[in-house]
Amino acid sequence: MRILITGGAGFIGSNLAEALLLDERVTHVRVLDNLATGSLDNIREFISHPKFEFLEGDIRNYDTCLTACDTIDLITHQAALGSVPRSINDPLTTNEVNITGTLNVFTAAKEKKIRRVIYAASSSTYGDHPGLPKVEDKIGNPLSPYAVTKYVNELYAKVYANLYDIEFIGLRYFNIFGPKQNPNGPYAAVIPLFAEALLHNKPPVINGDGSHSRDFTYIQNAVKANILALFITDRAAVNQAYNIACGEQTSLLQLFEGLNKEAGTSLQPVFGPERQGDVKHSLADISKARTLLGYDPEVTVGEGLRKTFNWYKLNHY
Repeated sequence: MRILITGGAGFIGSNLAEALLLDERVTHVRVLDNLATGSLDNIREFISHPKFEFLEGDIRNYDTCLTACDTIDLITHQAALGSVPRSINDPLTTNEVNITGTLNVFTAAKEKKIRRVIYAASSSTYGDHPGLPKVEDKIGNPLSPYAVTKYVNELYAKVYANLYDIEFIGLRYFNIFGPKQNPNGPYAAVIPLFAEALLHNKPPVINGDGSHSRDFTYIQNAVKANILALFITDRAAVNQAYNIACGEQTSLLQLFEGLNKEAGTSLQPVFGPERQGDVKHSLADISKARTLLGYDPEVTVGEGLRKTFNWYKLNHY
């Protein structure tokens, strides 16, 4: 199989590229990335690999998407502009990348007769629905422009699956973390920010009182879900959206204490204002992914935190 990874120089995409290059079913891995939030450093080790190809380009350009989809069998679409705060500050660019860009990828897949597209969906789709754990068919109203864009991706996937001969599988990620997640920049995620602060013996900032909770999910679990989705043969599994998580709830204070322990420090966090558009609590029901995809998280939150902190330590962040 020849596979295209959009956003393949980003955090999730580059970890996925590494796994697919080792997969005997895969003969070619093409990465499309505009390097806006991704980095060449994430894929530098693959450049000389005989199965690897890097194409610098932007999914907002339809012709670029057509070129990227040429001779491809399967797509895993990871390219997106993440971050709820970023989407609140700049909703237009978030919309252009996440909706127009995704529509370009889906349409190019149709034109090139690619039979299956896996795409990065998001737990933000659950919005203000109060129920816990989150179940795929019960969503609320979105709380940010980012959440709107990820929900629209799912709507387009449903429409394209009905109108055209393409299979879609959406993976609703729950707070993926791990190696290669960038701690720099104004929209960095919480775990790399905490790790970087602790490595510099500085107290990290927690937005709110620390009681916000998330279903933190180590990158290896997300990579496994993508590979299962790419190669699943059960027809009942396609044209679905799935929660990809661990099914565990961890508060920001618990998260900080876990990293504090890994760092061997006894720092106290600084509490700041709650972030606008943030969901208070998040926890996934992963039974659907278990049943239809055969997904089972391999790495716990605690083990993932150890692996992640050690990676940041080795890479001198």
